[in-house]
Amino acid sequence: MATTYNTFNLHTTPEKFYVEACDDGVADVLAIDRVSTEMTLTVRKDVPPSAVTRPICGIMGTIRLVAGVYLIVITKKKKVGDLLGRAVWKAVDFDIISYKKTVLHLTDNQMQDNKAFLTMINNVLNTDGFYFTTDYDLTHTLQRLSNTSPEFQEMSLLERADQRFVWNGHLLREFTAQPELHKFVFPVIQGYITMRSCCINGKVFDWCIISRRSCFRAGVRYYVRGIDSEGHAANFVETEQIVQYNGAKASFIQTRGSIPFYWSQRPNLKYKPRPQISKNVNHLDGFQRHFDSQIITYGKQVILNLINQKGSEKPLELAFSKMVNGLGNGMIRYVAFDFHKECSRMRWHRLQVLVDTVAEMQDEFGYFLVDSDGTVQVQQDGTFRSNCMDCLDRTNVIQSLLARRSLQSQLVRMGVLHVGQQIEEQADFEKMYKNAWADNANACAKQYAGTGALKTDFTRTGKRTHWGLLMDGWNSMIRYYKNNFSDGFRQDSIDLFLGNYAVEEADMNTPLHEPKDWKFLTLPIIMVVAFSMCIICLLMAGDTWTETLAYVLFWGSASIVTGGVILFNGRDFVDAPKLVQKEKMD
Repeated sequence: MATTYNTFNLHTTPEKFYVEACDDGVADVLAIDRVSTEMTLTVRKDVPPSAVTRPICGIMGTIRLVAGVYLIVITKKKKVGDLLGRAVWKAVDFDIISYKKTVLHLTDNQMQDNKAFLTMINNVLNTDGFYFTTDYDLTHTLQRLSNTSPEFQEMSLLERADQRFVWNGHLLREFTAQPELHKFVFPVIQGYITMRSCCINGKVFDWCIISRRSCFRAGVRYYVRGIDSEGHAANFVETEQIVQYNGAKASFIQTRGSIPFYWSQRPNLKYKPRPQISKNVNHLDGFQRHFDSQIITYGKQVILNLINQKGSEKPLELAFSKMVNGLGNGMIRYVAFDFHKECSRMRWHRLQVLVDTVAEMQDEFGYFLVDSDGTVQVQQDGTFRSNCMDCLDRTNVIQSLLARRSLQSQLVRMGVLHVGQQIEEQADFEKMYKNAWADNANACAKQYAGTGALKTDFTRTGKRTHWGLLMDGWNSMIRYYKNNFSDGFRQDSIDLFLGNYAVEEADMNTPLHEPKDWKFLTLPIIMVVAFSMCIICLLMAGDTWTETLAYVLFWGSASIVTGGVILFNGRDFVDAPKLVQKEKMD
């Protein structure tokens, strides 16, 4: 199959960047003109001796900001492990290098905007969870790769990649247009990968999880919900569990994604904003597009809807069930399981009820298995599509249980487990397995919600603990703060990185300078002053208790009324995205 170069040197001169491929027997050099931005192939002898040289791990791509074009390179990588004998790397550190040698041609406002855009790009790059390989296609599952043509195998990694999971696709658009440059770049996915060497019954096998987050309808928790007009679901993640033993390979695929119709849940300072199902839109059209693509890619679908069946989540459950029935597609089955109700009062054993309910469906779907001769023994012909509100905490718990059930069958069939043996009885492996799935939950949660996942104490230990409940409370508080006061910036960062918003060079009028409503500054100041005066009146009592009471009631009432007005106008006080049109977020 086609591969890319592994190691590089970056040579920098005032006129050009030279990216030298340092693989054995290779003399190719990519020359990037810093003025015209033209990219051409050259050779090592054309690199000026005066060039400043440093090693890099790869090219993430290029992006145009107010000051001009920037080159983004990977400067540090960490090996995760080997998948089918191919090294898998985690991109750890990056550098953003300007084509322009100075920014003195910009006005003060333009310099501020350019600095803000650079901060946004760094915000995305500093989000943990970017992975790549130079000689394997990480964007596809084992089963998809096994069903490809010889022509597909000869394509470059850039050409053959599943675009849903290529997070640097926008950054590589200039490279994509020039096939001769494809060996200098590779797709980068975002998500989570762990690889472990395990031993059961003296038999050593490799086990791994690969979670691939979609870059379509990507964003943060409350600003991106539901689907877009193309049927792409928010926070869509494809998770593949892979086992390798004695040359045989097996995998099991699950997906998660936001409830696939048009709804929103915009932050408004309340702890849990009420979800709103969009009116005056054709939900069924986008709903059908979503499941048509899922069926083409994965086969039969079993929806595991884990949201509450009462309260503010109830309308979403009713609408979801109604749409599945309205679609009337025999390839789609719907299972509703009120996770919080079933597991209330620490009754976590109730999760087995859901696993038992879908066991027959899971056996029907099967999994993908290739023997040591490379012969496909069985294929997975359906997937579980799980969701809760965020597709994070509840979803990950259920996915880990279903993945364990599949793994049990795979290890018995491969001869690692004896018939009748249970994974749960293998203490060392069980501990590693639970911790890996909890780490997967944390990674996906940090990328979408900004904090680690909730309920990971159950995933790690198989039971809920009081310490786990305490940590869930702490993470919930941090989520509340981030969702209300920093997620607008995070959403803008993702939209800029993925090309949903394009910056024009020397742009004089960016959306970053939208003036705040007068309420934004005035009301919080009034509330703080009123609350402070209330405290002062309590501490410095007047001549009579009636006088003190009057002052306390006046300032206390002023702070409460002002707080109520702020809460009523909550959307005006949260950190909202500025770069992408409001209708795209709704």
